[in-house]
Amino acid sequence: MRISLFVTCLADTVAPEAGTAVVRVLERLGHEVEFRREQTCCGQLHLNTGYRREAAKLARRFTRVFADADVVVAPSASCVATVRDLYPGLAEGDPAFEREVAALGPRVLELSELLVGHLGLEDVGAAFPHRVTYHPTCHSLRMLHVGDAPYRLLRAVRGLELVDLPEAAECCGFGGTFAVKNAETSAAIVGDKVRHIAETGAVVCTAADSSCLLQIGGALSRSGSGVRTAHLAEILAAEA
Repeated sequence: MRISLFVTCLADTVAPEAGTAVVRVLERLGHEVEFRREQTCCGQLHLNTGYRREAAKLARRFTRVFADADVVVAPSASCVATVRDLYPGLAEGDPAFEREVAALGPRVLELSELLVGHLGLEDVGAAFPHRVTYHPTCHSLRMLHVGDAPYRLLRAVRGLELVDLPEAAECCGFGGTFAVKNAETSAAIVGDKVRHIAETGAVVCTAADSSCLLQIGGALSRSGSGVRTAHLAEILAAEA
């Protein structure tokens, strides 16, 4: 299968290892991964902070760039949720744009959705001999409803010990600009998340969003816990 990678702004600028890992996993499985250089931001940041006109321009660009893609995968549940759940609202009132969004949306997938739901896979040939806990990010849990797909993938990784995260469904406190505009509240929320991670005894915390992992990773580092973060794709790309 020919799969288009939407790398996202965050992966492109501060977490390139997530995008690289997606490519390694898919190529190991025998798929061809393409990268469309004209891609840019999906507009999530603009939309979440009230700049709907600017977000709409980026949404039009996204749908134009990926219009003929068979399937688009991204290492970000929040960006995929933006395309699938929020683009229809941006397209309202423009019938042509509405049709473009409706046609493309179902083909834009988060990695675990693609692997488990679309390709019917759980074991992707990964090996990661560490104790790991998984944080289900808000967008993957509440907007994409990925369900147990990430857990099924992690349980199939050789050598990996998956431990449940207490209060897993609680937010990490990132929320994009929320962490900046409401720093004290954000810090309190992630403080609870870090405490629960420590309770698991895990040495790695993983998730489907680099943004949440930046928030959690920063708090873990400041606490001196020794626990590190790794994107789900990085774990699935690991080999013995």
